[in-house]
Amino acid sequence: MAIRKIIQPDNPTLRRKARRVISFDRDFQQLVDDMIDTLDEAQGVGLAAPQIEVSQRVIIVRLPDDEESRKEYGKDAGVLYVVANPEIIKASKEMVEGVEACLSIPGYYGTVDRHESVVVTGQDRKGKPIRVKAKGWLARVFQHEIDHLDGRLYIDIAKEIWEARPEDAQPEEQPAKESASGSS
Repeated sequence: MAIRKIIQPDNPTLRRKARRVISFDRDFQQLVDDMIDTLDEAQGVGLAAPQIEVSQRVIIVRLPDDEESRKEYGKDAGVLYVVANPEIIKASKEMVEGVEACLSIPGYYGTVDRHESVVVTGQDRKGKPIRVKAKGWLARVFQHEIDHLDGRLYIDIAKEIWEARPEDAQPEEQPAKESASGSS
């Protein structure tokens, strides 16, 4: 296991559509382990393989698992989702505005409209089918990470972008108001 470098927007890998995962072999397992280590080190809530310069359609998502998060997110707090070849097969009509940040764009936040809930299908790290029903902040993080797999960044769709001040709380650590949740 290793911590990988998170790339910045000037790296073309972030702007390319990632390739489907076709083999769930030892190399893929190592990639997933490295992604988990990298996410933990960065203290984020989501990471897509292109963010560590690997053009594969795999994401990991994990909301915080502290007492406040368990109250807020219930059973979703602390659960690690590893999803290869994720697809949003259903999305709510209701859109919610929220504040997002990204490990590949440090020091900035943006206001982004996202679906309030989504259903995501794909494969787990062993290649078995997986289906996740997500709402609220979890849905926002899934949408954000899946965008990375298609070469999109939140800054491409943000209504407003601003530079973070040192006194600002990180969205990964403290989601904004009810309708404005943070992301990775």
